[in-house]
Amino acid sequence: MKYELLSSPMKIGSCEIKNRIVLPPMLMGFAQLDGKPTEKLINYYEERAKGGCGLIMTEITRVNDKTGSAAFAQLAASHDYHIEPLKELAQRVQKHGAKFFVQLHHPGRQNIGLLVGTVPLSIKLEKWTKGAYSKLLYKLTPSIGPKLLSKNIVPSSVAPSKCPPAYFAGGRVRALRYKEIKQLEQQFIDAAERVQKAGCDGVELHSAHGYLLQQFLSPVTNQRSDEYGGSLENRTRFIVNILRGIKERCGKDFPVIVRLSADECYAKIGEPNKGYDLEEGVKIAKILEQNGADAIDVSSAGYDTFNYWLEPVSFDLGWRKYMAKAIKEAVNIPVLAANLIRTPEQAEAQLQEGVQDFVSLGRPQIADPHWANKALNGGIIKRCICCLNCIESMQNNAYIGSHGECSVNPFVGKEDVTLSLDGDGRSIVVVGGGPAGLVCSELLAKRGFKVKLIEKEDVLGGQINLAAAPPKKGKTAWFIEDAVNACKDAGVDILTSTTATPDLIKELNPYKVIIATGSTPVRPKFNGEYDQDKVITFEEILSGKVTLEGQTVAVIGSGMTGLETAHALQDKGCKLTIVEMAKEIAPGTWMQHKDDVIPHLVSANAQFNTSEKLVEIGKGYIVTENVDTKAIKKIDADYVVLALGSRPQNALANELKELGYDPLIIGDSVKVGRIADATKAAYNVAVNLK
Repeated sequence: MKYELLSSPMKIGSCEIKNRIVLPPMLMGFAQLDGKPTEKLINYYEERAKGGCGLIMTEITRVNDKTGSAAFAQLAASHDYHIEPLKELAQRVQKHGAKFFVQLHHPGRQNIGLLVGTVPLSIKLEKWTKGAYSKLLYKLTPSIGPKLLSKNIVPSSVAPSKCPPAYFAGGRVRALRYKEIKQLEQQFIDAAERVQKAGCDGVELHSAHGYLLQQFLSPVTNQRSDEYGGSLENRTRFIVNILRGIKERCGKDFPVIVRLSADECYAKIGEPNKGYDLEEGVKIAKILEQNGADAIDVSSAGYDTFNYWLEPVSFDLGWRKYMAKAIKEAVNIPVLAANLIRTPEQAEAQLQEGVQDFVSLGRPQIADPHWANKALNGGIIKRCICCLNCIESMQNNAYIGSHGECSVNPFVGKEDVTLSLDGDGRSIVVVGGGPAGLVCSELLAKRGFKVKLIEKEDVLGGQINLAAAPPKKGKTAWFIEDAVNACKDAGVDILTSTTATPDLIKELNPYKVIIATGSTPVRPKFNGEYDQDKVITFEEILSGKVTLEGQTVAVIGSGMTGLETAHALQDKGCKLTIVEMAKEIAPGTWMQHKDDVIPHLVSANAQFNTSEKLVEIGKGYIVTENVDTKAIKKIDADYVVLALGSRPQNALANELKELGYDPLIIGDSVKVGRIADATKAAYNVAVNLK
């Protein structure tokens, strides 16, 4: 299929982009403490440029070191010494025909207090200790950082007005002084000039997702009584002054895009009349156009409404395209938008419908850096499955000096790795067609090994089939579809409905055997007299082996497996009690996943019993004991569904060892984890196998 608009050039200001595909800003954590890019960061962006993307924008790039640093390893344009490193980065991207913009940013109240005032000192200490400081920092931060934050022993972040901290950010917030506002305006303008001197093609101002520029726009965070607060004209003054200043300093031909949350989306979380909505967002877009913006990059929401700008898997594709269309109909400059686009067909359709002029593909181009070339010239695109591992891993790894990862693409941060083509037709048997087995098979086949993948079930995918079963989780199954297609394209011989016995392995006589047989649900025994068929596992529910409708059910375990199993049961009209030993539901689970599923359960009157453990199962009831008070509680339950985790399943590996084989074991067969753990393990084996 030919995608006429998607492949066509278009200008933003004076800058012509070769196609309508944009890599929007996403912090991954590849930079240095001083804000300079690392080779790893340059490789990351260059790979997307090689992949055919028309416009590449950097991650959030700070303009102020003292209050404006959002991460230890974040790009910066806050000093003249950033010009030359940015120039090298730009040239590496531009030589592949892509245009390169830098996004200028300040987190405002969405900062983490640990970073306020500490970055300038960290830069000096890192230089003085010749790199030893960062090693110590990343060694201590994982344990000390959370404690300081929990006790609020950190400096205050800044906002237009004193206000509560943002959800997920925490800490204290103070109001910016008038003098500081004027300084920040100049710092944004100075940073834009440095970007221009570095030979970059333009800048984007980040006035979305609840960061400082948007905080001035929002009545929630801007309650100032001076010229920067009150009326819409006053609330837009900060960004208007910056826009005008950049145009005056850098010239009218230097393009400036504004990324704008068109709607703060408070109504989406049950708080109508809070913040600004789409109607006012359109007015803001018009003001930005009138004051020099060359394009509007339409987004939505902020940290308080997190899932409405960085969607989990349950959201429908293109759900917010109405926002982009409303702004496109109101302005006469190009409109960029993400709109949860995952396929070339969807991208072209939204361009043809007049929803937008450019397609922003962030997570899709993390998952597949060659999305653009594959879309326009043909190829198997590995789609983003919206699992949110990219942002969760980036946040967690920031404490240890590492970077964001991708469940679908284990090459993120390893763009310089080239597969050795030394398989020489040697035979490999991979047992298990889950994510680890599929990815390992594909990569080994690409290296030139002759790979046979054996799966005992009649379908491939393993545990992903269960993960995709709950309501609105179907996009997870894309992983299977894309991985299977990639395996077939690489020449993997796939056998389903086949048990890999030691005799079969012996008959095949492979050079190497890789075990990826996954895991099996934990099913402990409990006290009490009960019907065995009334106690079932999450696997039986999610696989469809057992269907419960309109029953009273106790779900034991509130991890994401338990919550999603409960959601599937809720969809069948079951009355639910969820029992969790920890003090909170889904402990250790990324907050976006909880925010996505728990409201559905609450709306169906599910009962959540925390700090309780199951001690007895009876006929028509269970008994729990409070882990603190030892109080006993009897709860009605026709059925008990166990969601207590899984254990590795690797009996075949042990049998093969007894026969003298030395199998490699990967994925859940070693340690039960997530999709990202499986693909990472597969990558490590496939790339390093000798």
